[in-house]
Amino acid sequence: MDALSDDGTRALSVIGFIGSVFSPWYRWSGRRDPANHCCINVATYGPGGRFTMTDRGRAALRQSPDTFEVGPSSMRWTDGKLVITVDEVSSLPRVSRVRGTITLTPDAVTGVELALTPDGAHVWRPFAPSGRVEVDLGKRGQWSGHGYFDANFGTRALEADFSYWTWGRYPLKDGAACFYDAVLRDGSHGATALKIGADGSVAEMDARPPRARLPRSLWAVRRETRCDAGQAPRQVLPMLDAPFYTRSAVETVVEGERSTGVHEALDLDRFRGPWLMPMLAVRVPRRAGWRFRS
Repeated sequence: MDALSDDGTRALSVIGFIGSVFSPWYRWSGRRDPANHCCINVATYGPGGRFTMTDRGRAALRQSPDTFEVGPSSMRWTDGKLVITVDEVSSLPRVSRVRGTITLTPDAVTGVELALTPDGAHVWRPFAPSGRVEVDLGKRGQWSGHGYFDANFGTRALEADFSYWTWGRYPLKDGAACFYDAVLRDGSHGATALKIGADGSVAEMDARPPRARLPRSLWAVRRETRCDAGQAPRQVLPMLDAPFYTRSAVETVVEGERSTGVHEALDLDRFRGPWLMPMLAVRVPRRAGWRFRS
């Protein structure tokens, strides 16, 4: 789940993992037991921004049809809303507690499922591509904005099947536009462009906007998104910048409508390099044990 504040000064991202894709501990384990490497990753951007990503063991994982719990944090569907309760500790260099509640009220929930590889080993589910978000993280920020909720599922490591991808979700007056552009490991390209209505209707865009370059990130990760011909996208809020991954708020133009949404670029050629794992271990601590109180 990602969200942007209405005034454009704050943003957040919350990702729940079973088999923590970006965890060095999961890779070093041989990825044999996904449930033993779970996480609720919370990152806030803007004043007082923090990053939390603790790799936890299977004792910290509890699930039900409506609830996903990992240690002290949880996600719950309640009365048609996604309620995220956060109680985490941010990683170096700003070690501090991040605690509070985030509530997403979807405009609609879709039933769409899209394969990202020909054999269906990787699947994307845009559950709620548009909605309202209320954030109360105490001194870490209290604000409202727009956001979305989606999910990815996979039976192989991302770097085994992908070389590079970009993704963007841009709110529109009647829903949202979502773009997935990927380079697969075999050199083939995958491109998805969806227009999702506020009522949950989903249609592939007949004439998707062309790809347009953005400046490289601070770590020189290549970036591009979709933008109407004759227009140029631009970054309006930096978010996460890593050697293999960048997330930012980007303004673009889709079918004549100017929109600011969340954009991501992922360089999986870099990610599969073993040199990166010790660096990630500093930002992603491992906590194997946990005991629920009830």
